[in-house]
Amino acid sequence: MALIPTMRAVQAFEAVARCGSVTAAAEELCVSPGAISQQIHNIEEALSASLFERRGRSLSLTSWGRMYYERVRVAFDQLRLAQDTLQLARTKPGIVISALPSLAMRWLRPLIQEWRASHPNATIRLIGTDEEAALQNDHIDFRISYGADARKYDHFAELYVDAVVPVCSPAFLARNPVESPADILNGPLIDIEWDIRHATAPSWADWAQSVGEPPPKAAGEMTFSLSAAGIDTAIAGGGFALAQISMIVDDLADGRLVIPIDRRLSMPESYFLAWDRAALDRPFGPDFRTFLLNAARRQAGLSMGREQASAPVRFKKAMKVG
Repeated sequence: MALIPTMRAVQAFEAVARCGSVTAAAEELCVSPGAISQQIHNIEEALSASLFERRGRSLSLTSWGRMYYERVRVAFDQLRLAQDTLQLARTKPGIVISALPSLAMRWLRPLIQEWRASHPNATIRLIGTDEEAALQNDHIDFRISYGADARKYDHFAELYVDAVVPVCSPAFLARNPVESPADILNGPLIDIEWDIRHATAPSWADWAQSVGEPPPKAAGEMTFSLSAAGIDTAIAGGGFALAQISMIVDDLADGRLVIPIDRRLSMPESYFLAWDRAALDRPFGPDFRTFLLNAARRQAGLSMGREQASAPVRFKKAMKVG
């Protein structure tokens, strides 16, 4: 087997061939010209070929040297590209986060605006998708998942368990007063379907049982596959929606929605934050993760009723989470 030159010798050869002189190569590699000359001697001896022609103080590649340099140059170009790519990834100020569509729009987007106010130099790309990301391969730093989907990732932490509660617009409530749970169950109901791979979320039938009422006689008049669409329909006065607390906090605060009866049911599974380990080696990555985990703790208090999202309008019942 032919003797393979040392990496140091190949690096010296590539630098001399590219820079055109031993002196320039020595300056680039931060070594002495004598060290470069020694490595050129070593590589020519290992290859049993003369790679340079010496003409006074100048060097030029021999035909063997040109042949060898063409292949070596490609390899070193790839090494430099790999280093540049790594350095860019480590120092880029941007964060890419993927989340379920409705959660991205209604819980995460306001939080990102809050975080950006104290990190104006950071850029964030928010991707709303049901697809679970291959973080590093898809160039995604963080992913918010629901339930068992989070366990496909190497690094993840629980965020919060959400709860659902009946909501409607103030104008709709004025036209359809609520004095008891039956008034809600007999009104127009908005249904939200969940992906079959997840545990079934609380339904109107579950909510009826929790307040001691029979299930509604008819299915919801409107059904949506996106929670955000169902909530928007309730805001527009389309009926009562059984909405997740985390997705309606701002709507309650701004008066777009009200809770006629604050009877909450827990979601069957938690939300989780997953991350690519490399994201924590870059600017803003650790701080952004800490921010989301702290926001999730606040959200858990709201969802579980330890903090009240909004006062019930009329019928008041003990706020127990099922």
